[in-house]
Amino acid sequence: MSSVARRIGKAAAITLIAGTVGGAALLAAEAVVARSRRYAKPGLGLALRTTVGADNATPLRLVMLGDSAALGVGVDRVADTVGGQLAALLSGGESGRGGPVQAVALSSVGVAGSRSSDLATQVARCLLGDRPDVAVILVGGNDAITLRRPADAAAYLGAAVRRLREAGVEVVVGTCPDLGAARAIAPPLRQVVGFLGRRVARAQVRAVHAAGGAVVDLAAETGPVFRADPNTLSVDRYHPSADGYRVWAYALLPAVAHAAGVTPRLP
Repeated sequence: MSSVARRIGKAAAITLIAGTVGGAALLAAEAVVARSRRYAKPGLGLALRTTVGADNATPLRLVMLGDSAALGVGVDRVADTVGGQLAALLSGGESGRGGPVQAVALSSVGVAGSRSSDLATQVARCLLGDRPDVAVILVGGNDAITLRRPADAAAYLGAAVRRLREAGVEVVVGTCPDLGAARAIAPPLRQVVGFLGRRVARAQVRAVHAAGGAVVDLAAETGPVFRADPNTLSVDRYHPSADGYRVWAYALLPAVAHAAGVTPRLP
């Protein structure tokens, strides 16, 4: 049984919203179905470091932290991940210091299944060696479906943002995405996890602002697209596809470009 499936099944514990024994039984049945599904696993090479653009230039260092979204589960190529697509958009852009950004050094310390409480270890890893210029954190989905208190999850996230900012790293956080768009989960359990995700996202916004980071509400900005277009999800109908990660990358781009002091190159 995959860890994603176990976490989705745990969300069915909120049966009070059902109001009846029949409603609770329906949630339990849907949790069984969710647990039995096969979910995408991290592709080989997604955690490797790569440079996008001219590798003889001083690069802009971009690091991804968080869960499967930061790693790119659901696609097989780094170029199709959120980080890969952000790097491509930033590479060749105009730097605020003058001249083009000829290269983006992209790395990821994200780990599939991570919750906000796991960010401290990831922050320590990304601060080893050359300091990144910009850190993008994508986390929150696993906090929601494992029933973590939003305030607790947000506190861990805020601590990670604050630590990065104190190290001189610009930080952009993409909040918990719209879990209600995941077609791998049947209604009404889908509505339950969607509600849980929105609670986490609201707490994240407050914590990130207080810690000095920039925040992008992915559920609000991209949720309608994911709900309308099934092609934004990978074959497991839970993790994003390359198209879905592109939607997230464009939502994050203004904040990331501002943090990096870059006018991005748009196709």
